[in-house]
Formats: sequence, structure tokens, C-alpha cells
Amino acid sequence: MGDGVTLRFLGGVGTVTGSKYLVTTRGGRFLLDCGLFQGLKALRLRNWEPFPFDAAGVSVVVLSHAHIDHSGALPLLARQGFRGAIHCTAGTQSLLGVMLRDAAHLQEEEARFANRHGYSKHRPALPLYTVEDAEAALRLSRPHRYGEPVAIAPDITVIFRRAGHILGSASVELSLGGRRLVFSGDLGRWNRPILRDPELVEDADVLLLESTYGDRVHAQNAAEILAEVVRDAAARGGALIVPAFAVGRVQELIWTLRRLEDEGKIPSLPVFLDSPMAIDVTEIYCRHPEEHDLDMQALMDARRCPLCCRQYQLVRTVQESKALNGREGAMIIIAGSGMLTGGRVLQHLKRRLHDERTTVLLPGFQAEGTRGRALQEGARELRIHGQLVPVRARVLTLDGLSAHADREEIFRWLAGFRRSPRRVYVVHGEPAASESLAAAVRSRLGWTVEVPREGQIVEL
Repeated sequence: MGDGVTLRFLGGVGTVTGSKYLVTTRGGRFLLDCGLFQGLKALRLRNWEPFPFDAAGVSVVVLSHAHIDHSGALPLLARQGFRGAIHCTAGTQSLLGVMLRDAAHLQEEEARFANRHGYSKHRPALPLYTVEDAEAALRLSRPHRYGEPVAIAPDITVIFRRAGHILGSASVELSLGGRRLVFSGDLGRWNRPILRDPELVEDADVLLLESTYGDRVHAQNAAEILAEVVRDAAARGGALIVPAFAVGRVQELIWTLRRLEDEGKIPSLPVFLDSPMAIDVTEIYCRHPEEHDLDMQALMDARRCPLCCRQYQLVRTVQESKALNGREGAMIIIAGSGMLTGGRVLQHLKRRLHDERTTVLLPGFQAEGTRGRALQEGARELRIHGQLVPVRARVLTLDGLSAHADREEIFRWLAGFRRSPRRVYVVHGEPAASESLAAAVRSRLGWTVEVPREGQIVEL
């Protein structure tokens, strides 16, 4: 509009990771999200590069939710001089304390492991950032309620709307001196357990629209498919390994398993939750009643834990995790990370991938370049901790438990707008998904849509 308000795409373009959008106004600069890149090595290497802007010159960060691809670079931002406020929902603030500390701890542990075993090309191997860096970022977080207008700078306000993706997730409405920029964030789904449905947004001049599943529709019978997988794993007499995301996916998976047990659709197997972070996150979910849907509220009010199975064991220590290696028979092991980029699930896969009795269930999106994507595409061997491990296990994908809206659910959310935005930028998707969604929005709604380029600057 000719007054110098611009938007620069610095991540979450051509990929589902590294969500990062820089808004520049006369009064300063601020970031929408500050996520880490994941997946392909070329993307991961970008995490080690300096930000393409002065971190100390950023006034504030507005955070859509706590997933690492949206929040994981905050410790780097703090280390490079950012001292402003990080605005988010209360649920996101609670999760950040777990997510950022865990990410930093894992990076420190992996650096120590690499140095001890000598498989890193770097001497010495260093963590991307430390727990101290994470703590510096956490001290800057400022929580807000959904629907509450918050002044974050002169003539700039933000409102968070429920996105239904994970605890605390939000679509972001920014009022910028007379115009409205809306960022969908990661949209969730309707009629899912635990969390309330996404809230609609009525008005935008410019819309940033996520497209993770913009080219497909989820399976509608996910629970039935999961039941069949569990029954088959029990018949095989081996482990069912689920590399689940600690935030959102673990909680819905456990909810669904317990419901299937109660309905007699699956045998009651030992279920091991081998993720200290997921254990902590599950407790946080129970502490935020403002996020709960009616079924979750009813179970909490009845003082029945809605997020546990009948034979349920929490695995916190490394020793307890290693002890699972010697366990035989049918069981379910749920461990992070969801795309096999790190975490305890790698130890279980290294121990059991060669066994034909083993089943690996990938319950959601697997980014290009990750071990999860390699397994999904039929890899015959997987490199874990410098070793090639043969894959003889049965590998399945269950997209129906995804916390991301599919194409039709995205259109359900878009139907809330009372008028068409002047421009729509389709982001946070691999190229095929983004282009497919952009074409569908043009065709169905007649809106002006663009898939932006990395580094592109547009006027708002």
C-alpha cells in the first residue's frame, strides 16, 4: 500500500519446516514464528547459518504454537541478541518450557554421543544451541488468552484464535495500522478428541495459509485401521513401535487406544510411553481445561485419567528405556521423535527393525529427508547412529490421526471469511501440496493466490 509495510518469507516456504515470516513496519520489525528447519540435510544446515536479519533489531515474536518447526529457533534468536517479548497463548507458553529445554538437551546429548563414538565429521561436534540458550528464550515469553486483543507495538495488535492443532495452537490475526494480516498457523481438525475445534476467522486483507495436507484427504476410519494394526501386531507376537510426536499425536493416540480397549476392539497389550517429554506434555494437557472439548472435560470431571491405557507404563529414565530391549512378546512402544530425526525411538528401531515380527506405525506426516520418510518410501536399510540397520519390519502409515487439517478441512476454515482476502499466500507445505491447494482455492473461491518463493518480499 506504499507505506513501507512488508512481509518477507524466510522459512515454511517450499517445505513444512522452518516457519519464519518477517514483518517490517515504520515502527519496527517482528517475526511470525521462529522455527527450526528439519528433514533434508540442505535444510538442516540452514539452522547453523546466521539469521538474514539483525536479531537484536527484532521488536517482538508472535508465535502460533510450540512445535519445534515453529518455535525451535527461538534460543538461537535470543543468543544472537533478541531481547523483545515472545507473544503466545498460555498453552503454548506451558509447552515451550518442555519443548525448548528438551530440544536443547537432545542436541547436547547427541553432540556428546557423537564425540564419544567418533561418527561426526566435526571435531568436536557441537550442539546447535544449549539449555542455557533455551532458558534465555523462555524468559521472554508472554502468555495471552484466546480472543484477547493485545497491543504488541504502536498501532499493532494481535488476537489469537483457536487452531485446534495442538494445545495452545492459534491462528494469528494482526492489525497493522488499518489492514489485517492473518496467519492460519497449523490448522487442526474438527470433531477430534481432547481439544476444541478450530475457530473461524472472518476477515483478512492478506492471508498466510498452511498447506501441509493441501493435496489430500485423510482416511475417515483411522480408529478402525489402528485397531487392525494392533490386532495384527498382537498376532505376530512382536513389538508395535510408534514414533509419535510428543505434543498432540501421543495424546490422541493414547486416547484412541484406550477407547478401542474399552470397546473390546483390541487386546489389552502392555503400552510403554518412552518419552519423558511426552509424559510431561500429557500432564500439561490435563492442566489446561480451557482447551478441552466436552468429552475430555467429562472424563476429567469424573476423575478418570483420559490419557492412559489399561497396561500403561511410563518410561522416564534411560535405564528403563534400555530395559525394553530385552523384552519379548507383543507390546506397544510409543517414543519420539515423530519423524525419526532423533530421540529414544532410534534405539528401539536399531534393536528391532531387523525382526519380521516388528511393526512400525508412522502416524502422520514425514518430511522429505527424514528417516521416517525413508521408511515410508520403502527403504531396505536405515542409518542409525552411524550404522546401517536392515529393515525387515512391517512399516505402515496412518494419516488419519494427523493433527493437520486436510484439504477439505482447510476449505471448511476458509468458509468462515465474510469477504475474500486481497491476497492469499500458500505456505508451510511441500511444493506439490502448496501448488495443489493454491490451484484449488483459485478454482473454488476465485481468490488471488500465490505460492511465494524463499526470501521473497511483498508489500502489505
